[in-house]
Amino acid sequence: MPLQALKEYLEKNGVRYTNITHSKAYTMQSIAALTHISGKKIAKTVMVVVDGKMSMAVLPASTRINFSALKEALGATDVHLARENEFKDIFPNCEVGAMPPFGNLWNIPVYVAESLTDQENIAFNAGNHSELTQMSFRDYERLVHPQIFKYSYAQRKKWMA
Repeated sequence: MPLQALKEYLEKNGVRYTNITHSKAYTMQSIAALTHISGKKIAKTVMVVVDGKMSMAVLPASTRINFSALKEALGATDVHLARENEFKDIFPNCEVGAMPPFGNLWNIPVYVAESLTDQENIAFNAGNHSELTQMSFRDYERLVHPQIFKYSYAQRKKWMA
């Protein structure tokens, strides 16, 4: 989903948003530093496979997935990171690793970490490695209808407060 399609989707649904352009960056820590946005407010999209089905885990960039907790919350037998070759063709208009957290647009289940719901606004990759979209978490939740679970934990790296 290129930035223009994302903009049109948000506008069609009456969502107020801001686009933030930054130098090309591939890690959320770099993006947080470039944009001066806390890693707690940047939603990263991590592709996971849940009992053989491709799914999106959306969590604060400053956290990691607790796979045991996600597996338990879902009542799943197996939850693991998806390999790039398993999902790159699902998002043909997005740079690999920069897909926005709108699994609903691709019929992919979305699991949001409960810790992300504490944020009034979230920012996320807009389909490439040089643009973020920022919007209210409430609007995001209204559009995506994700399942929300407690499955993330803080990383030891330093993040912007």
